[in-house]
Amino acid sequence: MKKILFFILLLPTIAFSQEKIEGIVTEKTDGNKTFSLAGANVFWLDTSIGAVTDIDGKFSLPYQSSYTKLVISFVGFKTDTLTITKPRFIKHLLEATGDLDQIVLTARKRATSRSYMSAQNIMTVSSDELLKAACCNLSESFETNPSIDVNFSDAVTGTRQIKMLGLTSKYILITTENIPSIRGASQAYGLSFIPGTWVESIQITKGAGSVVNGFESIAGQINAELYKPTTDASLFVNIYGSVNGRLELNTHLNTKVSDKWSTGLYIHGNTRDQKFDNNDDAFLDVPLKKQINVMNRWQYTNLEKGFLSFINVRYLNDVNQSGQLNFDPDTDRLTMNAWGSEINTERFEISAKTGYVNPEIPWQSLGVQFAYSNHKQESYFGLNQYDINHNSVYSNVIYNSIISDSRHKIKTGLGFTYDNYDEFAIGADFERTERSAGAFFEYAYDNLDKFTLTAGLRFDTHNLLGEFITPRLHARYTPWEKSAFRASIGRGKRSANIFAENQSIFATSRTINIFNANGNIYGLDPEIAWNYGLSYLQGFNLFGRKGDVIVDFYRTDFQNQVVIDWENPQEVNFYNLDGDSFANSFQLELNYNVFDNFDFRTAYKYYDVQTQYQSGRLTKPLIPAHRFFANASYETRLDEGEASQYKFDLTYNWLSEQRFSSTASNPIAYRLPEKSPTVGTLNVQVTKVFSQKFEVYLGGENITNVRQNNPILGAEDPFGSNFDTTFVYGPIFGSMYYAGLRFKIK
Repeated sequence: MKKILFFILLLPTIAFSQEKIEGIVTEKTDGNKTFSLAGANVFWLDTSIGAVTDIDGKFSLPYQSSYTKLVISFVGFKTDTLTITKPRFIKHLLEATGDLDQIVLTARKRATSRSYMSAQNIMTVSSDELLKAACCNLSESFETNPSIDVNFSDAVTGTRQIKMLGLTSKYILITTENIPSIRGASQAYGLSFIPGTWVESIQITKGAGSVVNGFESIAGQINAELYKPTTDASLFVNIYGSVNGRLELNTHLNTKVSDKWSTGLYIHGNTRDQKFDNNDDAFLDVPLKKQINVMNRWQYTNLEKGFLSFINVRYLNDVNQSGQLNFDPDTDRLTMNAWGSEINTERFEISAKTGYVNPEIPWQSLGVQFAYSNHKQESYFGLNQYDINHNSVYSNVIYNSIISDSRHKIKTGLGFTYDNYDEFAIGADFERTERSAGAFFEYAYDNLDKFTLTAGLRFDTHNLLGEFITPRLHARYTPWEKSAFRASIGRGKRSANIFAENQSIFATSRTINIFNANGNIYGLDPEIAWNYGLSYLQGFNLFGRKGDVIVDFYRTDFQNQVVIDWENPQEVNFYNLDGDSFANSFQLELNYNVFDNFDFRTAYKYYDVQTQYQSGRLTKPLIPAHRFFANASYETRLDEGEASQYKFDLTYNWLSEQRFSSTASNPIAYRLPEKSPTVGTLNVQVTKVFSQKFEVYLGGENITNVRQNNPILGAEDPFGSNFDTTFVYGPIFGSMYYAGLRFKIK
């Protein structure tokens, strides 16, 4: 009861009125079903004040009594002009023109979508898709996405690790509104620091990304767009509870301060103070946890002069405790009384973005990005202590224009980054400062009918990595209706933060060795890789229903890699690559609307990820060669004027065998087989929508209760020489059920 009262105290109690007009633009299909229309233009007649509908078809505009005519338009639809006499919510249906039916088909809104026009292979995940699972934080937002693999990094900390194209998240550029945010010290746990309710949509880019965002991306980019104060609900509350003891509260409060300024206060809190040991190994199956996460977000909008700005200030405090059931941090910390771990993180960040579009020359724009963060983590794992303090500065200036006509677009600009790392690990201090300055140029040829090309080049000078060039190239060709062939190639380069990115190494009894190669970062050289990709998207109509098929193949070749060698069970060794290292990824995906309100998605994925170790070339451990994925979602029919409905979602994941790193030199009792068993998990969720303001949801993860037996090697002797928590290939807790509610006031 005290915890519930604590959360309720966080609920805001003041409502704010706003002088604005909001609405949603929809389209009607052949089956007389309406869908939200993303990308429609909405503007006041004879003014420069307007907006574009978001992925959910929603828009928001400032209102004055002098504004009386609202124009709504979209290519392939009849333009409508509405008479407005007072602020109100508008739901408007655009009617398609008769000779552009195929454009209507591609404009239909889906929970996940791919563009037929973009040169890059980008999947957009909307808020509707995120609501198909609990999505308590960003790391849990990919359960219904076949392109991202999610697993736990070890058996004690409860940390979810994502992979794309067979590579872990350190090779993915993860950004928040196109500002790099999860890197360096936050790489291991940063995905759990972004609450799911804050995320409006996610863009997943496979392969080499844009040179605009930096030189570090290798496998791709994940960008999280947050809700905006002007389009989010005035009041939003999400309460969540699960059988594994987790309680969570999310509250959004948004208000308009003036004609041009709006602000939002976003509060997240979660706690778990119950102990669970379902596999009877005397270790917690899930860690004890407390987190408070607060963000204040400001938005400045002056469309008449062409300015749009966002300012974010955020503070996070996250505390985790794991280990043996009888571990007491007050008496057992860094002793052999009992094995335990604490990870205490405090993070502060501020970011600002300003965009300017020339009202007289709308194809010219200028964007400025700036971000500062301080990330401080104090932690220990048994007798292994690890602390890090990371100060980071990121800045970017981007200029957009055209050459001759709108088919030829350019982006150019300058960027600067600063990172200072102060670490304590393996009984020693490690301190370094990285500074880089770069310039980039990107050219895009955009002939929407057939061909699109984006070619980028950036030059950077770095105090530890030297001077280097980063090329990126993307191309899209459409040979026939509703199709897109894509090809990409690009180079990435990065510093390997070997401790921050691989903190599971401390939750073992292994000796940690760095084979010094006289490099500038821990004595190691930077990682350099080329990524090549081909993809094909084909839309189709079958039995009057829409669907699409996506086939893609990507290969990543490392010129140099910091190899993490687990093949000696008494050691974990870091050294520079001497030989070949590559990752091949093949994926076949089918999306189909089986019947009204029922969508089905299935995918097969194949990985071939190999690295040259000192003991020979081997497949990377704990990466399944084969994965099968299926998701089905159904919504009861929502008639015009009604708001109440049910939503049902089901997701199945099957993973093939995964190679364990060698345990051959262990005593017989501590040896594992060469490969893990196969794993299949089933997740379900049911949502009851009572109105546009209120809904409840009930769900289960791993409802078939699949559980890895003995996930901790040597659990009975955690201070012995064979203790290891990193052989995790499947669920540990077993079935997990949850329930929650969402309430919002527009």
